[in-house]
Amino acid sequence: MLEAKNIHKIYNDGSKEIHVLKGVELNIEEGKFVVILGPSGAGKSTLLHILGGLDSPTKGKVIFEKVDIYGLGDAAISKTRNSRIGFVFQFYHLLSEFTVLENVLIPALISSKFPPKADQPTAGRVQGPGSKERALELLNQVGLSERMTHFPSQLSAGERQRVALVRGLINSPSLLLCDEPTGNLDSKTGEEITSLIKKINRQNQMTVILVTHNTDLTRIADSVYHLRDGLLVN
Repeated sequence: MLEAKNIHKIYNDGSKEIHVLKGVELNIEEGKFVVILGPSGAGKSTLLHILGGLDSPTKGKVIFEKVDIYGLGDAAISKTRNSRIGFVFQFYHLLSEFTVLENVLIPALISSKFPPKADQPTAGRVQGPGSKERALELLNQVGLSERMTHFPSQLSAGERQRVALVRGLINSPSLLLCDEPTGNLDSKTGEEITSLIKKINRQNQMTVILVTHNTDLTRIADSVYHLRDGLLVN
């Protein structure tokens, strides 16, 4: 369901080129849980952003659900990213002026701006009045039903990450991308978050790609890759 072909990413800081990714190849089947390991600065987040349509590669293709996403226009990429891909980031990226429930609903509100075409399947899509009901159901599943009117500043780090996880799931994506989701958490809370992600992967057959420097997380993966010198090694 996801294939990366000869992915290169080159940055130019004005005086020299920095070749971060040097021909990454990756093929992931639907429903798999994949962990990508690498030290800080190896390019893990860069690769994840490229796989998720957030940052285009300098060279190469990303085939997602049989479509070359970087062959699409900006609006089509945005629609695919919003409706089919969920993101969970290390630093949560919650909006401080919005409540838990409002933060969770933001992707669903954006989704309403991308009405599906008549010939496209809409199973699992969250649009219109069903969005709030799904948000409440998901918040209850992660133990946050009593916190939905709270603001991010009133939550613990673990609670904020669970909110970020629910936000990533609100549109029922087929692919969940997790960027160091336990990086800001203590070991106990981190285990709770990863167990929750694994449970979602199993119950919903949702494909998960998790990038991390934490080797302990490899025990829950179906496949493990190491990002070394700009290349993936299985």
